[in-house]
Amino acid sequence: MTKRFGVWLVIGTLVVAPAMGFADEHGGKSMAGGHKLRTLSLTPDYTASPWTKETGYANRAGGKLLFGIKNALLGWTELFTEPKEALDSGGNFFVGLGTGLKNGIFQELGGAVHIATFPITCLDAPLPEGGTKLL
Repeated sequence: MTKRFGVWLVIGTLVVAPAMGFADEHGGKSMAGGHKLRTLSLTPDYTASPWTKETGYANRAGGKLLFGIKNALLGWTELFTEPKEALDSGGNFFVGLGTGLKNGIFQELGGAVHIATFPITCLDAPLPEGGTKLL
């Protein structure tokens, strides 16, 4: 059992490690107090989460928790909003549907990551399009 866990830990580290970096390498800025914000971004376009602009640990932790809850509960709505945006801009419905499916899954999982790591305010997991726009 522990050998199997070790193998999965190594595989997970190899998959995640290239995606980790400092936010300021991707256009972000240092947080208040001079701490650098770490990012775990699986998307090529880094967009800092809105809670990173808060000042003070309690505000950042609370903002991160609320951001995570919102995306974990409402990320699935991308399945409907993305095809509508595609049609409104004259694009293809099915491309919008695929984008909505991808964004919805990433936002649901990213919301869970934000909830699980809300006490660690120096780590951000950016979501596609900055997270869900509802609420």
